[in-house]
Amino acid sequence: MSSPSSLPPFPSSVPTAPLLRLSLSKLQAHDATETHNLLQACKDIGFFYLDLRDADEGTNLLNNADKLFPIGERLFDLPLDEKKKYDLASQNSYYGYKAQGAMIADRQGNLDGNEFYNVSKDDILNLTPPLPSPQILHESRPLLSSFIQTSHNIVTLLLSILSTSLSLPSSSTLPNLHRLTSPSGDQIRFIKAPPTTTTTQNPTLGEHTDFGSVTILFNRLGGLQVLPPGADAEWTYVRPLPGHAIINLGDAMVKFTNGLFRSNIHRVVAPPGQQAGFTRYSLVYFARPEDEVPLRRLESDRIPALGEGVVEEEISSRDWVIRRALGRRVDLGRPVDYEKAAGTEGVSRRLGV
Repeated sequence: MSSPSSLPPFPSSVPTAPLLRLSLSKLQAHDATETHNLLQACKDIGFFYLDLRDADEGTNLLNNADKLFPIGERLFDLPLDEKKKYDLASQNSYYGYKAQGAMIADRQGNLDGNEFYNVSKDDILNLTPPLPSPQILHESRPLLSSFIQTSHNIVTLLLSILSTSLSLPSSSTLPNLHRLTSPSGDQIRFIKAPPTTTTTQNPTLGEHTDFGSVTILFNRLGGLQVLPPGADAEWTYVRPLPGHAIINLGDAMVKFTNGLFRSNIHRVVAPPGQQAGFTRYSLVYFARPEDEVPLRRLESDRIPALGEGVVEEEISSRDWVIRRALGRRVDLGRPVDYEKAAGTEGVSRRLGV
């Protein structure tokens, strides 16, 4: 099992994205400067660091993440035939295993370079009948449950602050679209990307936006890149910071705010420098709106109005997730339409912002 201390450091010579660093404890205290910075980060790039070390909720989440990383390694060490028993597409589900090379990674048709396993929040919290899963995940259900609940508490805090900042009817407006005990596409994702000699022109995970509301990411090696706003922007690495999670917004928040908040384009490429020779593991919590929530603009004077004649697509969170999740699978026996499976990144690209 690899540990953070055994990994080479992120190279100091590599330019990195200047993401804001926010404090969980200050956000919990509703510090005025910190809540302003949260709003600004959501509007500017939709990515920020969250320092978890200064709050009990955060240290609990860090401890859970540290315990889940080795479980992820053991999960991916299972024989391929065993993992494929839980393939998400063959089960017509978004939960389970995806093998390396099963998805289109870019417009050139290159295949992705990672494998992942999605674990359903509804399954772990016993909101639905249990899904088939490897024994290691079955044994880890209490830990997975703790990670989900702690992650969701932090998401709820962020959504509550943003509800107030947007002058929505109450601080509970956005949290009430993301209730922990209601069916939703929330999930934990374990990710493994083996060492690669390919250049950044062949990404491990192609450029995309997330299709939920809030993503909480833990990784120990570089590889994540963002494309900042601006027509002349270039891909820039996001440096992992010990004790911090990387937080980003997804497409649902763009739809709720009619583009006021940003779901920024990002991708995963080979880690820089000596880190490129190591297997990259990541742990993610995706928070998404409840299944039946329609993805459309919320009413507030602080949210831009729809343009004249604009008619919003009528689609539920559940249908949006399924369309985005399976739209680029190349092993389902149907044509892959890269653009149709895209989210709000297409809008961002056309606008050059």
